[in-house]
Amino acid sequence: MKEKHPDNYDADLLLRLYELRREAKLREGREWFVREFFAKSLDDFLAQAPPGTEKNALFRMTISYWNMAASLVNHGLIKEDLFFENNNEFWVVWEKVRGFAPVYREKQKNPMVWKNLETLVEKYEQWMAKRAPEALDAMRQRLATFAPKKPE
Repeated sequence: MKEKHPDNYDADLLLRLYELRREAKLREGREWFVREFFAKSLDDFLAQAPPGTEKNALFRMTISYWNMAASLVNHGLIKEDLFFENNNEFWVVWEKVRGFAPVYREKQKNPMVWKNLETLVEKYEQWMAKRAPEALDAMRQRLATFAPKKPE
């Protein structure tokens, strides 16, 4: 029977993920993704991060990092509570691709694209709803403040 409480293996993996987040290129990608990437559609995504560009590489690096981290949690290698107590950026990443993920999956003919991230976000939203029911709406509002303003 698997331990319910996090152990030193959970902590070690969590700390290793944190160390990876500190790598310069990934940090650059994460910063760009959070502050500057705003795509409501697949066309928006392709306009902001066309294949073969540095922006596309930053996009892929950021989303693949969080999808990998989500996979570790989804497979029970890091306890959910421990991970959720120490991270929410994965939620932000999913929030930014949520709208065009179904179309992207269809275009790639792969329903598993970013599925680990989506699954973990679903669990996180349930977890947050029990602990801080208004927090996700507040996070969405804060995220919207980064979005470029439309000309009037």
